Amino acid sequence: MLNRMEMLRVFLVAVESPTFREAAQRLGTSPQKVTRAVKELERMFAEPLFHRSTRQAHVTAFGAQIAQQARDTLTQFDNLFVSHSKAEQTTVTGRVGITAPHAIGKLYLPGFLKPLMQENPGLQIDLSLDDELTDAVAAQIDIGIRVGTVKDRRYIARSVGEVPLKVVAAPTLIAETGAPSSLEALKSMPLSMLIDRKNGRPWPWFFASGQTYLAPSPAFSCDDPETELEFVLAGLAYAQMPHYLAEPWLAEGRLVEVLSEIAPPPIDLMIYRTQSGPVPPRVRLVYDHLMKCLGDEQLFPCRTSLKNEPANR
Repeated sequence: MLNRMEMLRVFLVAVESPTFREAAQRLGTSPQKVTRAVKELERMFAEPLFHRSTRQAHVTAFGAQIAQQARDTLTQFDNLFVSHSKAEQTTVTGRVGITAPHAIGKLYLPGFLKPLMQENPGLQIDLSLDDELTDAVAAQIDIGIRVGTVKDRRYIARSVGEVPLKVVAAPTLIAETGAPSSLEALKSMPLSMLIDRKNGRPWPWFFASGQTYLAPSPAFSCDDPETELEFVLAGLAYAQMPHYLAEPWLAEGRLVEVLSEIAPPPIDLMIYRTQSGPVPPRVRLVYDHLMKCLGDEQLFPCRTSLKNEPANR
């Protein structure tokens, strides 16, 4: 039988998982073992910790209180060994799985992660690029970066900045066509469309007041944001792209923003992880570092305050 501390660790994973079966998968054990641990804790506390149904288990109000106390207790317990360990390491080692959108992963993560990897030679970064929300549990992801809302209950998500969308073009193209003064004028221009890699459909353009537009005959389309950027820089099309992709070229004058007055509200930039409570030092190090990097207001305009988000699009 598990000891009390082990039962609390199992309980916390069960709280953060939609089902006991999924909790068992995360723990690498059987659903029966998770159930036994929860039942034993309920016997000890003489209170139900979950409302159970055939498909799901929802933590009770009492269970939520116990979970918070358990997190605090286990954190203190783990920190005791970390702070007093004679063999405490000055560097961290081990694998950290990260998922991020293609453009952020290619353009920014190498620079963000370089100092950490130089300071911690044993740190192993396993990067998966995906523009959609990744199943972090199945993909063994420790940290995720996503543009857009994260509502999956398995994840603890935090907004670290905002991503404005900008309609841009090369100055040479604007000189040829004239700057569009309205959305209707823009529709007659050569436009680029970005294709969703997963379903082969084009992403619509978004504007203020909930307006969207999908060009029926775009001048150019592809499924790679960086390739689209190259075609726009070459003066072949207008495109709508995230601020972090366009900003270096806007600053150099190689791109010009148009129709800023009807730009849509910015999208949240989220960072998420798959567990609460005690976090491995290597994951905490990378998570905190990426939080700081993603808060760079020049690349990702930062929100006035960080906030926890409920953990499904």
